[in-house]
Amino acid sequence: MPEPYDLIVRAGRVVCPATGLDDPGGVAIRAGRIVAAGPDARGAARETLDFPDGVLLPGLVDLHAHPARGQSKYGVDPDEHLLTRGVTTVLSQGDAGADNWDDYRATVVEGSKTRVCMALNLARQGEADSRGCFERLEDADVDACVTAIQNGGESIWGIAVNTSAACCGESDPREILRRGLEVGERTGKPLLFGSRKGADVSLAEQLALLRAGDVLTYCFHPQPEGLVENGHVRECVREARARGVLFDVGHGMNSFSFDVAAAALADGFLPDTISTDQYVRHVGSDPQHDLPRTLSKLIAVGMSEADAFARVTSRPARILGLAGEAGALAPGREADVVVLEWNAEAAPLTDMLGEARPGGCWEPALTVRAGEVV
Repeated sequence: MPEPYDLIVRAGRVVCPATGLDDPGGVAIRAGRIVAAGPDARGAARETLDFPDGVLLPGLVDLHAHPARGQSKYGVDPDEHLLTRGVTTVLSQGDAGADNWDDYRATVVEGSKTRVCMALNLARQGEADSRGCFERLEDADVDACVTAIQNGGESIWGIAVNTSAACCGESDPREILRRGLEVGERTGKPLLFGSRKGADVSLAEQLALLRAGDVLTYCFHPQPEGLVENGHVRECVREARARGVLFDVGHGMNSFSFDVAAAALADGFLPDTISTDQYVRHVGSDPQHDLPRTLSKLIAVGMSEADAFARVTSRPARILGLAGEAGALAPGREADVVVLEWNAEAAPLTDMLGEARPGGCWEPALTVRAGEVV
């Protein structure tokens, strides 16, 4: 008799954007790895979990959030606040810099069940103190950032650079971006870039400097220098995408507008990834801000379910260089699985301006990380 699986999770639908799977069935897991997925995931198992009304997906990948344990004023415990909401892989947006990266790696990257990757802050201190991370220009230390990346291992994906007024204070945002790009050139790493949203520096000027593989986050904010102008996506945005610049939602508290997202989608412009920018102010929010609710908002303004699911699984996994481990329900992959269930009676979806969209919401029902039920 074949050895029983450790766990089989069955659902009314099993969806994997990476492989094209969309069928009833399940996922069979042994020794922390996926053995079979879809209708073929059958057999004896030590534990079987059934979700007849659920959609089973690869563990969700959040390309912009703030996992930390004391290193960042924005930080939330990734295992408590992200993993339990279906996120098995997360990229930190600059919660640590060169000065506190070693501590962050030991306590967060190596100390979490959640798979945590880092966009290292250009600022030496990361987000460790109360002021904007670039208020002192000398904190944007190119050499220190380069050295930390070169010695930091595979967990450092890229560099976090945010030229907003809140981050820069009186420092020149153009100089901050220039230094970030210098680090990127010297290390071969991409930028996770938060742009200047006011009219003092145009979006076109900023996008022209970004390179293929750099990611512009907060892409659906409603401020003057946004993606949409007069109801249409700016030409500079389309030109940047054609050069390989990527666009991420980065919802947060102040960076998502239903009207902007709807206009962009209607104009044929979809984000490359959907992310939460989840941080400490979201703890205890009602309804809880999380990645399933964020992807539901994109569906509510016109994105297809298939496109939305891809942008929280296979696409961000590929951008992070983790396509061989995360973002897919394929044999041999680490067994990261989430089951979502549709709640037609959920609280209305709202954007940063308080605009509401009724109609239901996807909510997490189960998370499995490396074969272990969370």
